[in-house]
Amino acid sequence: MHDIRAIRENPEAFDRDLERRGLAPLSAELIALDDARKGAVSAAQAAQERRNALSKEIGAAKKAKDEVLATELMAEVARLKEEAPALEAAQTEAARILDERLAAIPNRPKEDVPPGADEHGNVEYRRFDASRERLAQGRQHFELGEAIGLMDFEAAAKLSGSRFVVLKGQLARLERALGQFMLDLHTGEHGYTEVVPPVLVRDEAMFGTAQLPKFRDDQFAAGDGFWLIPTAEVPLTNLVRENILAEDELPLRFTALTPCFRAEAGAAGRDTRGMLRQHQFNKVELVSITTPEKSAEEHERMLACAEAVLKKLDLTYRVMTLCTGDMGFASQKTYDIEVWVPGQQTYREISSCSVCGDFQARRMNARYRAKEGRAVNFVHTLNGSGVAVGRALIAVMENYQNPDGSVTIPSVLQPYMGGLNRIEGPNT
Repeated sequence: MHDIRAIRENPEAFDRDLERRGLAPLSAELIALDDARKGAVSAAQAAQERRNALSKEIGAAKKAKDEVLATELMAEVARLKEEAPALEAAQTEAARILDERLAAIPNRPKEDVPPGADEHGNVEYRRFDASRERLAQGRQHFELGEAIGLMDFEAAAKLSGSRFVVLKGQLARLERALGQFMLDLHTGEHGYTEVVPPVLVRDEAMFGTAQLPKFRDDQFAAGDGFWLIPTAEVPLTNLVRENILAEDELPLRFTALTPCFRAEAGAAGRDTRGMLRQHQFNKVELVSITTPEKSAEEHERMLACAEAVLKKLDLTYRVMTLCTGDMGFASQKTYDIEVWVPGQQTYREISSCSVCGDFQARRMNARYRAKEGRAVNFVHTLNGSGVAVGRALIAVMENYQNPDGSVTIPSVLQPYMGGLNRIEGPNT
């Protein structure tokens, strides 16, 4: 959500930011809608002020025993009273139209976000090379998983259709181990508070983090006004909705391991084999709530926390700064972490860390009271994957695969696997 006052104060800057997003100028349209809203408000206020003034005039007329004037004035009051619902409705409708238009406009990019139309404009920020020798090529995760009988897409298709998987035995345990390892890391070393949130949320929560209304087709509706969460960002960020926090409470840092659900409406024909793009997957989410002055620093911190997962797993990865044309709707700036997957001989996204400024906070009415001056301002929100569990499983399988088709378990995960150091087949 955007501040219409800020747009009025500097419409040229707003339009420049939209242009960087590949959008046409909108400030003139938005200011005109706000003028219409203000006009409706003024008309309703003027009518109310006239009614108040008439009440005094009626009293004076009756005191002067001028019944003719009093009757005329009372008739005008009755007419104004009759018109009041229409004036209020016009005021509400004008505000609704403006709010809906503002809600459909993506966040303004930070100045240091690189320009670009799509992923080809992304810029490498840094990279990490694993201490182990990097595999230049190898079998893909689904080839490995199916060969050892622990990854079953056919059974999943019978249950649910395409873009689902059934994991069994030690592969199921390995995915669980990855999630537990990440939670322990983020809570024990990075200071995040673990949360077990609902995975069903209402419209207001999805609007707050900007999944609704624009991305309705990407979501799974669960009936009775509920939505399945596409990411734990939704419930974790909305924990502060409609609150006024004390500045001393900030930053708040939350983490959760949840199933996530995405319709993948725009992904027809993409990544149809394997686990890269599923309707249901597990993810460890990181969310921070902080002050405007600290949000850039918190963004770098969150990125480092997500990177720590891959460093401890000893996986090669690179960090990309997304360009203006590739970053998400609610983001001011986004870093993607892309892990090396030898089966595809490329890097694939495993985490996305974004700073949203006050964009989501305005949609949620989430604020804080400053220590100095006691002013009430909107918080800044950040979110990131810490990391996607299924994609981490893919990366471990492909990078730790052996010539005989077995998979070595990274040392940091072995305590979570009961000491097991290798997955060889369905009977292990």
